[in-house]
Amino acid sequence: MFPLRRIVIGVCTLGFALALAQTPPADAGYLLRGGTVHTISGPVIENGSVLMHNGKIIGVGKDLSAPEGFKVLDIHGQHIYPGMIDGASMIGLEKTSSEEASDAREAGLLNPQLRAITAVNSSSEQIPAARSNGVTTAIEMPEGDLISGQMSIVHLDGSPNDAMTVVPTTAIHLRFPAIVTVPVPPHETDEEDEDPSKEIEPIPYADAKRDYDEKLRTLNQFFEEARHYRQARIGKPTATPVNLKYDALLPVLDGKTPMFVTAVREREIREAIQFARKEKIKIILADAYEAYKVLPLLKSTNTPVVLGPTHTLPLDPDDPYDRSYTTPGDLYKAGVKFCIATFSSRSSRNLPYEAAAAVPYGLPMDEAYKAVSLNVAQIFGVANRLGSIEEGKTADLIVVDGNPMDVRTNVNLVFIDGKLISLDTRQKELYEKYLGRQ
Repeated sequence: MFPLRRIVIGVCTLGFALALAQTPPADAGYLLRGGTVHTISGPVIENGSVLMHNGKIIGVGKDLSAPEGFKVLDIHGQHIYPGMIDGASMIGLEKTSSEEASDAREAGLLNPQLRAITAVNSSSEQIPAARSNGVTTAIEMPEGDLISGQMSIVHLDGSPNDAMTVVPTTAIHLRFPAIVTVPVPPHETDEEDEDPSKEIEPIPYADAKRDYDEKLRTLNQFFEEARHYRQARIGKPTATPVNLKYDALLPVLDGKTPMFVTAVREREIREAIQFARKEKIKIILADAYEAYKVLPLLKSTNTPVVLGPTHTLPLDPDDPYDRSYTTPGDLYKAGVKFCIATFSSRSSRNLPYEAAAAVPYGLPMDEAYKAVSLNVAQIFGVANRLGSIEEGKTADLIVVDGNPMDVRTNVNLVFIDGKLISLDTRQKELYEKYLGRQ
């Protein structure tokens, strides 16, 4: 679907080459000097500099000087952006081949106690592929039939699970009950399911309605039981046995943790918002394909939206061909906070192009990059740490030779938590292995 990017990294100066070949210690300080700094949260700084140390950005501006012992990288002609964030990903959770096992989907309807980070394979080949294209952070999303577990924010630096964790629990994923007679194709498909013309077996309405009623009843009952549990723990903490499932839901009931609610169609979206009002909880709408139909409702309830990939076929035969391409612009014009995510493992590397595809259809270029950086951080409550280039924030940066959303652009340097990260990938390894083959 996407044009191939050049894999060989263009190095413009000898200093650049030495920076890649001789990686300093993890706690070394860096001064990136002379590049165009795209802060995202503020103005672009021409011929600017970024100073970082101990994983944090400690200076942004012009004419910055490096303290003794800092590594100075001359990046004139290059651009500095904050690393991109995939707002809903299964990278490291979903299998990458038929021989591997998948940890993305959990059995059972109610699993709020399960954390995605515990199942992430930090050695997955998909992780270096994503970060080599500028994606430095992912929000891991467990899948399931109702409440599937806790979403985790992770750095894509290949560290062990505890070290790569930014936030262990940022939301709890709920797939809101729906009357589904024609299943919605998943964004992450098995190899045998990749034919878009393949017929999807319809579900009889009676069966779909029965499934919907059962799940909705289970959901309402679970929330009611969790509230009774909370009162019992407050009144008689020692006499009330600990229940991990109810315990996991308490931060949601207290308004500290949002529910990440997958609601694709208009009816599901309206019912999800109504449910949130009834239960007095915070929600983030996920994969809301028909969000464009309820813009006033989303705006009036201040409900953020995580859109699925822009390169998606229309769900209905009567939908315009560009429906997924125009929705980001519609949300932006309506003043609804949104971001764009892949809902995939294999496609996280294509995140910048999902944002770029919305630009010709009404989304401003600057807002497109926000949709894969600062907006994601704001929606998930970590904008004080991620999403833009500001003093005090985590040093997740990429150095590129053009716009990162352009397929022709090369990512030359990646910093995650202030550390210079290797750009080697399985794809690059194979490219170099067979480069000279006739």
